[in-house]
Amino acid sequence: MSKILLKRILQKMMFTLFWCVILQLHASARNEIVKLPSMLRIADEVTGRVTEASGKPLLDVTVQIKGSAISMVLTDVDGKFLLKADKGDMLVFKIRGFKTQEIAFTGQKQINVTLLEDTSPPDSFNVLYASQKKSTNLEAVSEIRTEDLTKTISSPIYGTLTGRLAGLATYQGSGEPGNDGVTLNLRGMSPLVLLDGIPQTFTSINPEQIESVTILKDALATAMMGIRASNGLVLITTKKGMEGPQRIGFKAMYGFSRPTQLPRTLDAYNYAQLYNEALVNDGRPAVYSQADLEAYRDGSNPFYRPNVNWQNEILRNETPYSRYNVDISGGKQTAKYYVSLDYLDQQGLFKENDLSINSTNSNYKRYVFRSNVSLDLSKYITTSLNLFGRLQNGNEPGVTTGTLYNSIINTPANAYPIFNANGSLGASQDFQQNNVYGQNFMSGYLVDYTRDFRVDLAVKADLQKLTPGLWFRALSAINTYLVQTTNRSKPLVAFLQGVDGSGNTVYTQYGTPADQSNSLTTSNQNRVFYVQGEFGYDRKFGSHQLNALVLANNDYRMANADLPYSIKGISGRLAYDYQEKYMAQVSFAYNGTSERYAKGYGYGLFPAVGLGWNIKKEAFLQDKAKWINDLKLRTTFGRTGNFNPNNYYTYNQYYNTSGVPGYNFGVNTGGNVTGIEQGALANPMLTFEKANKFNVGFDASMFNNKISLTAEYFNNNYFDLLQQIGYNTQITGAVYTNRNLGERSYSGFEFQLNYNNNIGDFNYFIAPNFSTVRTRVVFADEPTRQFAYQTRTGLPVGQSFGYQAAGLFQTQAEINASPKPVGLVVVPGDIKYVDQNGDNIIDENDQIAIGRTAPALNFGLNLGWSYKGFDFSALLQGVANNDIFLTGNSYWDFQGVRGQAYEHHLNRWTPATATTASYPRLSVGTNVNNQYASNYWLRNGDFLRLKSVELGYSLPINWVKKVKASGARFFVNGTNLFTITGLENQDPENYFNAYPIQKMLIAGISVKF
Repeated sequence: MSKILLKRILQKMMFTLFWCVILQLHASARNEIVKLPSMLRIADEVTGRVTEASGKPLLDVTVQIKGSAISMVLTDVDGKFLLKADKGDMLVFKIRGFKTQEIAFTGQKQINVTLLEDTSPPDSFNVLYASQKKSTNLEAVSEIRTEDLTKTISSPIYGTLTGRLAGLATYQGSGEPGNDGVTLNLRGMSPLVLLDGIPQTFTSINPEQIESVTILKDALATAMMGIRASNGLVLITTKKGMEGPQRIGFKAMYGFSRPTQLPRTLDAYNYAQLYNEALVNDGRPAVYSQADLEAYRDGSNPFYRPNVNWQNEILRNETPYSRYNVDISGGKQTAKYYVSLDYLDQQGLFKENDLSINSTNSNYKRYVFRSNVSLDLSKYITTSLNLFGRLQNGNEPGVTTGTLYNSIINTPANAYPIFNANGSLGASQDFQQNNVYGQNFMSGYLVDYTRDFRVDLAVKADLQKLTPGLWFRALSAINTYLVQTTNRSKPLVAFLQGVDGSGNTVYTQYGTPADQSNSLTTSNQNRVFYVQGEFGYDRKFGSHQLNALVLANNDYRMANADLPYSIKGISGRLAYDYQEKYMAQVSFAYNGTSERYAKGYGYGLFPAVGLGWNIKKEAFLQDKAKWINDLKLRTTFGRTGNFNPNNYYTYNQYYNTSGVPGYNFGVNTGGNVTGIEQGALANPMLTFEKANKFNVGFDASMFNNKISLTAEYFNNNYFDLLQQIGYNTQITGAVYTNRNLGERSYSGFEFQLNYNNNIGDFNYFIAPNFSTVRTRVVFADEPTRQFAYQTRTGLPVGQSFGYQAAGLFQTQAEINASPKPVGLVVVPGDIKYVDQNGDNIIDENDQIAIGRTAPALNFGLNLGWSYKGFDFSALLQGVANNDIFLTGNSYWDFQGVRGQAYEHHLNRWTPATATTASYPRLSVGTNVNNQYASNYWLRNGDFLRLKSVELGYSLPINWVKKVKASGARFFVNGTNLFTITGLENQDPENYFNAYPIQKMLIAGISVKF
């Protein structure tokens, strides 16, 4: 039987071969080409070399015949390849990071190809625990990549996000090196930050090591974080090695910074003149004679009538800034790596001299190391090892940066001379050991050492042998954080110069000389141990795409001396789409902690669901609206949680003995029995806060993707918020703990647009974004108030309350005819308030909601162009409909002991300036009537800031090829260069005399090899 079967097979093969020969001869006679079956063709050999634009050979480029799964080779270290192909075949050259190129084979013996770097935006988002295609994404996310992060100069990575992402607002309260006070606000809340999927607190890292920063805003995007998801997430994803040739990048920047704004204080003459006026206004005698005033004006008596400009004496006009970065990446299919080294040196504003060997300036140095390596252990198992290390050294004067800067601003020009006649430090009775010069140069120094180290180890197994698309991944991470301070401060000794009864100069000493301190303290020590295991399934069944993920994790944390806690649980995601037209996704988490809540109250289920519809995929729109490239509608809803680790065992009832008076029983017993008292009242039902979140949005692109836009509406309801009960009573004498009582709503709109186009070689873009958040107190367990206008429920969250000012009193007759606070002496020039309840008395019953109740509008405008080798970009950022209060030592007159006075006090009320004055009458110390919380001190906080601007020039490729480089770019960058605001002599973000925000001008070079 087998012989017969073999015979028939041979016969058919001979018959087929015979007709192939006949057809070939016939085609040759007619000069036509007829393709034979591939196993019978005699293919031609083609060789070639693949390089990048600089001429550098590209390793492991895939060279493949289009449509063939087996005709494929990889280039060698010289970029060379050898492949057999037939005429008419299409050769495809492909490697990650470069644009794919196709070349038709027409019989050439050699094909040399130059691949261009692919700078087009990625087609996916980095989301929580995964990467999500933009075309099927249902989550409310926004993302920026490295090239945008590097355009704003900021040591914390938060500062680079300002104005670039709809929904995310940043606020910078300080410009102190290494302690830039940048905070994040995501849809009205403070988001949780994750570094490569693991919650992380530190963010002072270099932007070059970051692949993307993604903000996750709705329940579907954050549900898998469960008990820590309510405030939204900021996901930082670091760069990984890519298959391809070794790439070396070097970037150097150097420049200068100076304050955006400094407080404008008065000189000694104006200060003394206004101080006299304030004393007289208070019914007290003036302390400065006319001779004193003249001496302050002409400087004729510098030891007894000094006039010191402390800002000029202590602060530098500008401070240097430098940063250098080197990164190396590359690899083959089996091993890939990315390594980054970064060094930053930012100096502070304080002057230095030769009196101290060690620096007393507020300086900051940072060293960052990043290594991400992946290795294929086999065809089915991949491992990755990520290392991160950061060293930070901060230096400051012995009295600390904050104390010195406050002394500079708050010390009047006439307080004391810098030096006395004998060269000793000057002092006065009001300012004894506070000599600002001595604080800066002679108080020693403090050195802060911060050490961070993190290791991530992951193993991923491809389980396609069990079923295609199935995989498993295990991850473990360890992070340690340590802050230590070396204290080498020393006390100041200052002297008050005076004259005794005989006319001799005498000195009164303040302070006692002592040796310099030398101590080391640990101020912060945190440790994190994180483990995670996950199963994933990614499979396509015809037109149906299915992606599933289930994971379990345990996040164990220890902070200083606090008892540790761990957050653990399971979570998952299931996403489905049909032809990328109809989409659905479900996410969930069941997690929590048992260390901060009673049993049964620490864990919860957090589900979320999303639906989407890409209308562009519908037949009725594909042909009728070809100018629309994409139009997707999506909506999500879900529940999330919010966990506060500071809820420190308040569900237990404790009793105190410390500090409790004892008891004596009987007379002369000679003994005392320790007493005991009840501590704070326990809340055994204490649990985490929760939120129900709704989001609807659409994504569209038009006109060949020249225009793309995203719009969102959200409505988030937060409940079980921790608050004090409204009817606390002191009868029991006990302290009340928080209860899960409050409810608030946050709703708003977000809009982000990108427009890209070109006119010949001139390319340009514009990308505006804006967002607004309307908040409302749905329920607050507040006491019953006598007047409805004082009820907090129903008003915006954090609504300010105070008195409504009605200008300034001009005459005593007006005062006599008007309501006034009881027990206060009010005189002309004081603030007049509106009597809200009509009882002819100004008291707490007259306080109302003050300030605008409409939500603030945060916006940004990113724009730029490129022409041949030149490129330009700028970012405008700001806030509209924003109110701020100007109060306290930074704005009021003569606060505390011989407090400061500022230029705006020159426009105070006097009988002569009654109609033009913008400030009440002057007073020394506390003026109760004028310093009530009121809308008199409310100011328009709107501003527009040129956050960053950069101009660059890339050298022609044929120039850089001569030094074996693939690219070189010179650039000049400016940050915070100017601000438009209605505030006078105030920065709209730092208006309380903190260390000033810096504007910077930087020049740099970036070279790639």
